[in-house]
Amino acid sequence: MNRPKIVILGAGYGGIMTAVRLQKDLKVDEADVVLVNKHNYHYQTTWLHENAAGTLHHDKTRIPIADCISKSKTTFVQDTVVKVVPDEKRVILANGELTYDYLVVGLGFESETFGIKGLKEHAFSISSINAARMIREHIEYQFAVYNNEKERRDERLTLIVGGAGFTGIEFVGELANRVPQLCKEYDIPREKVRIINVEAAPTALPGFDPELVEYAMNLLESKGVEFKIGTMIKECTPEGIVVEKDEKVEEIKASTVVWAAGVRGSDIVDESGFETMRGRVKVRKDMRDPNRDEVFIVGDCALIINEETNRPYPPTAQIAIQQASTVSHNLTSLIRGKQELETFTPDLKGTVASLGEGEAIGVIFGNKKIFGRTASMMKKVIDNRYLMMLGGIPMVLKKGKLKMF
Repeated sequence: MNRPKIVILGAGYGGIMTAVRLQKDLKVDEADVVLVNKHNYHYQTTWLHENAAGTLHHDKTRIPIADCISKSKTTFVQDTVVKVVPDEKRVILANGELTYDYLVVGLGFESETFGIKGLKEHAFSISSINAARMIREHIEYQFAVYNNEKERRDERLTLIVGGAGFTGIEFVGELANRVPQLCKEYDIPREKVRIINVEAAPTALPGFDPELVEYAMNLLESKGVEFKIGTMIKECTPEGIVVEKDEKVEEIKASTVVWAAGVRGSDIVDESGFETMRGRVKVRKDMRDPNRDEVFIVGDCALIINEETNRPYPPTAQIAIQQASTVSHNLTSLIRGKQELETFTPDLKGTVASLGEGEAIGVIFGNKKIFGRTASMMKKVIDNRYLMMLGGIPMVLKKGKLKMF
């Protein structure tokens, strides 16, 4: 009797945790599990802003897939997904193809530029290990070149971050810590460097607690961050950005523009014939595609509506990890012939945003607000807890943030 074949596309939070959960939930002879990813490592997306700023080496952020899965229970295929053909239960890869009985789509996110002219061509995006490494190296190059030109161009030392959501705020927090180090290393006065955070909404961290937002902005401004709130980026050019506020247009020259103001699901999901909204599938309550019983969607590619607000839940790592548990449970049930599947309900433990080393803000346990070092320590506890779920104590010791204070 042939064992059912489960193919998992993508080793982000949702994909890798689905594979890890299935290893625990299924017996060895119950199914063949195949995990497909273009790299041989999983990485902590929530740490990429540190890699991009240069405050954390990227090797700390990436985790070999071989350290997460058991070869006796899961087959790893390193390849790039090109397209899914759901009507034929096939996945086309760059170097071959796979068939499946059950499919888990966790292909991650792509930057959403909202049609702003020039962003794709001239702005960086904190979207992967390689992208983060490129940003870090680019920033360091600008500092290195500055004192070696006959005509010193101050725009080399102007760093623009588009978006003051969680990624944007966390990134400028890391930059505020990193810039003084770069100034010392390259003999540049700190006052020459500008860190500008541009946000179209009327506040930074839209939707977050106003007291915490005020704390974050005051702290970052004290470290030299300039905020342009309620300001729209109209265009990104090779020389910088064009912004508009109150019908006034301004050009800001900068050699570094990093876009951190929006994500969408994978284009592959769009191109594979699924019903999508910006690359995301509005899944059923059991995490399945609305039209295909054998296809589950997790992470950034899954769209789930919060019935209290009638708005989508944000595609966070916390939710993706919880989705993986539901998907693994439901796959195990289907393989064992059970038709009653578990409903996914997000269990939000809280949200914590880092503001650089030793500083953070957050809301935990429903409505408890935390600031400063307490919040920073909680952020590290959350990060280490995920590593514990992924690979136990050895993983925490190898990759965890163990310096708590």
